[in-house]
Amino acid sequence: MDRATFACSTAFFRDFGNSPPRALPGGHVDFIDKVDSFTYSDFFRDYLIPNHPCVLSAKFTEDWGSRKTWVTRDGKPNFEHLLQNFGEAVVPVANCDVREYNSNPKEQLPFREFLEYWRERIGNGHRSPRGCLYLKDWHLSRAFPEQDVYTTPVYFSSDWLNEYWDAAAGDDFRFVYMGPKGSWTPFHADVFRSYSWSANVCGRKRWLLYPAGQEEFLRDRHGNLPFDVTAPDLRDERIYPRSSRSQPPLEILQEPGEIVFIPSGWHHQVHNLDDTISINHNWVNGCNVAAMWSFLQDELAAVQRELGQWREPVDDWHLQCQLIMKSCTGIDYREFYTFLRVIAENRISVLEQGLDEESSSRGNSKAAISALGMLHAVFDLRRAAAVLSSLSANEDFRRLGPNGPGPAPEALLQRLQAAIDTALL
Repeated sequence: MDRATFACSTAFFRDFGNSPPRALPGGHVDFIDKVDSFTYSDFFRDYLIPNHPCVLSAKFTEDWGSRKTWVTRDGKPNFEHLLQNFGEAVVPVANCDVREYNSNPKEQLPFREFLEYWRERIGNGHRSPRGCLYLKDWHLSRAFPEQDVYTTPVYFSSDWLNEYWDAAAGDDFRFVYMGPKGSWTPFHADVFRSYSWSANVCGRKRWLLYPAGQEEFLRDRHGNLPFDVTAPDLRDERIYPRSSRSQPPLEILQEPGEIVFIPSGWHHQVHNLDDTISINHNWVNGCNVAAMWSFLQDELAAVQRELGQWREPVDDWHLQCQLIMKSCTGIDYREFYTFLRVIAENRISVLEQGLDEESSSRGNSKAAISALGMLHAVFDLRRAAAVLSSLSANEDFRRLGPNGPGPAPEALLQRLQAAIDTALL
């Protein structure tokens, strides 16, 4: 990239990085049909930054291996193929007919047993004495990396969550869902207030989406969110006193092959209208990392309020709050700092060293960063720096003391800013 092009591109990311969110006109959700004319910059400008949902047509997934082999000629799940390739796996399965707190209880089942249940349910008119079972949050790509299942579209490739957890070798946020007609997911927002994308390999889904903030009108008298936004009691103001002030949900009917993009912090509920298989990712990047940080601060404050009612004068009270928050959300402030550090150092490395042939051939995170361009690495670093500055000044974070291996936040910020300044010379 020459200096003039780089400067122009930098202005593009700077301007859109500061643009205010726009209202969603008339509750309309854009449908993107043409693959060749829809660029990453289009997606970044029109959907990531303003935090708007959209739907990508089935043309965007037509080359996926799963759409060719997991589906029969008449568009149904190919049970024989799935059994042959994954029959010995053990998978997480939820019971949609049972409520446990604000979710469905899960159990681990042999995949072979789940497929037998699914076939029997179909043969019995989509009824079963076992209830409505739904395979959810299966880390299939991690368990079967050799399988040709799908390729992540470029629009979703700036993915800090999976970049970090791949490096940490502890988890990932790439999932397969499989469920019979009638299975569903209760009202929720995604982990860490992440973005999500969901592609139907086969079957259809009905999505009910509420823009971020609208969920506050749906809380009951005790401050709890509803389990099911289609339940009649949501209209009872004795139970939900502010529900009449809520906007109606945006509704999306997702067809086979289509991809739905769910914005950060949008609460939603999803129903399978057919026997359905979907690929789902959660992800965070520079566009919504500030929302993740706000979410963590809110979660810690809630823990502190709860424990504050019973607090005794103990020296490690703040550590206990962090432990409880991590048990509930999956991350604490120390790991959030490590997350930001890993993301920042990967981009600093690209800016300082460029992309060598070895890393490109491995398809690692460095190659993925460079594929979006040096400009995107600068944008990411600016966004990471803003959140890192806020984190390092946060009293709860400072009380935790030294962060173990790696640079202190102040040193990392200096190196990060130096990399940005050098790249923009």
